[in-house]
Amino acid sequence: MKRHIKFALVYAVLAMACGVFYREFTKAYAFTGDTALGKVHTHLFLLGMVVFLLFALFDAKLDLRHSKLYLPFMIVYNAGVGVMSVMLIVRGVFDVTGGMSAGADGAVSGVAGLGHILVGAGIVLFFVMLLLSLRKGKQGADAAEAAACAQGETENKESE
Repeated sequence: MKRHIKFALVYAVLAMACGVFYREFTKAYAFTGDTALGKVHTHLFLLGMVVFLLFALFDAKLDLRHSKLYLPFMIVYNAGVGVMSVMLIVRGVFDVTGGMSAGADGAVSGVAGLGHILVGAGIVLFFVMLLLSLRKGKQGADAAEAAACAQGETENKESE
């Protein structure tokens, strides 16, 4: 749980730093239009900080970090958020400084798309971990209930 709260803190600090960069960079270039730089801040807060705070809560209850899907989730999801954020920054810097060529635009879009695919795959891994953990917990609860019922029947027979 502590690890995930640290991840959330790192993402929060990165989000705030990107927000400051957005404000100062656009101010330095006297830019007043829309830019992808303004979206990095929000993406890092939601996809980074909020997701890992929620993960910490689920992990405390369901022990997700011991799932065999935990490490693939951490690698795929964090790589996706990182790639996506960097590409938002690259696109935003080019927006502010005067645009990019069609080839560069296509390249940035392609790499950003790969980042989005990784984030999507990470979210799928997260939900599969949740569902498997809930199923395992239900099976454990059903087995405990069956054992309690069997013990109760044994006690009833002994008292007769």
